[in-house]
Amino acid sequence: MFGLFMYIFEVKKEVLVGLSLSVIYLTYYLVEAVKKPILICRKGEFREFLEENVPLLNEHYWPTPWCLESRLQTVIGSVLRTRLLPAVKYRREILQLSDGGQVALDWAEGAAGAGGEGAVLLVLPGLTGDSRADYVRCLAAAAAALGARCVVFNNRGLGGLPLTTPRLYCAVSHADLAEVVAAVRGRGPLLCAGVSLGGLILGHYLAEHGERSGVDAALVVSSPLDVVKGSECIERPPLNALLSYHMARNLRNTLRAHAPLRAGPWDWAAVQRSRSVREFDAAFTTKHFGFGSVEAYYRAATLRDKLSKVRVPLLCLCAADDPFQPLDAIPVREAEESPSVALLVTARGGHIGFLEGWWPTSAPPSHHYIARLAQQYFAALLRRPGPLRARDPALS
Repeated sequence: MFGLFMYIFEVKKEVLVGLSLSVIYLTYYLVEAVKKPILICRKGEFREFLEENVPLLNEHYWPTPWCLESRLQTVIGSVLRTRLLPAVKYRREILQLSDGGQVALDWAEGAAGAGGEGAVLLVLPGLTGDSRADYVRCLAAAAAALGARCVVFNNRGLGGLPLTTPRLYCAVSHADLAEVVAAVRGRGPLLCAGVSLGGLILGHYLAEHGERSGVDAALVVSSPLDVVKGSECIERPPLNALLSYHMARNLRNTLRAHAPLRAGPWDWAAVQRSRSVREFDAAFTTKHFGFGSVEAYYRAATLRDKLSKVRVPLLCLCAADDPFQPLDAIPVREAEESPSVALLVTARGGHIGFLEGWWPTSAPPSHHYIARLAQQYFAALLRRPGPLRARDPALS
């Protein structure tokens, strides 16, 4: 009898401990993780437009409860979307560049509806991503919901296209994007969405060309706007360093796929030994693009000091726990001084994660956080009569 009593007591104790831990975790989740995103934007027309027309700004972001940690959001988000979201069918267009190179423009199949007024959404994938990337599927779904045509810009050497010149791409090489914009611009209002490195390239292009960019509005997702600080964050051991190792391996694989890149002003053996993005950039990128050091390249790649030069609406989606750009690396002051740039910062989300709900991929691609933001933001701009230009009194 005593043994039965002790057994019941132990079971109740375990249940009590389990309930207590559940209450503690639920409290932590509701207090620390579930929050409205922070809008960082200068007071004025653009901020008012966003607050009135983008409902997600006023909604709490509910990250997946069992996947709160930033690296988990980053990795599991990519794995789940890659395996479970339906693939997009494309029609490929090869664009010959002025220097003899070529890039692939993949047009998502399916006719655009009337709602998009003939708009085109140009998507720039991340570091080694192409039109098959999981997050591209979400943006393609957003374009379909808008009634816009979606075209994915595959950088040189990506998307299964061979190199015709011994040249790749980097964060500051936006000359190719200029030719792509010129090629697709006349087909309707041009919207652009850049993810991670694609967002950096897009940001540099917009800052360089200002009002002559040919882009009507832009969205950037999980781009390290301060590459100097971001490079320091991604190298931190142990977990961030593992992500950096994975990215360096993808970069090495990209080089191995193109024989013309084996010869050049770099030590091929050192390139193949690189075990982090920084090591790869020091061994290859800096020499390939003529930078004196990896520090010089990262300073040039940083958008922090260039945001004020952007003259078209630019919304940047960031997560405060992004391993590439945590909250203390986000250029808050610079965004507040720009008339055309806004940062939308969620408390959680990792790097291109932004998972929601108990089972994140149970929703169709157009319902994922990135897709919903793109749809709401671009749809509001397309509804607005005439182009939206943030007015800077200092420039009047």
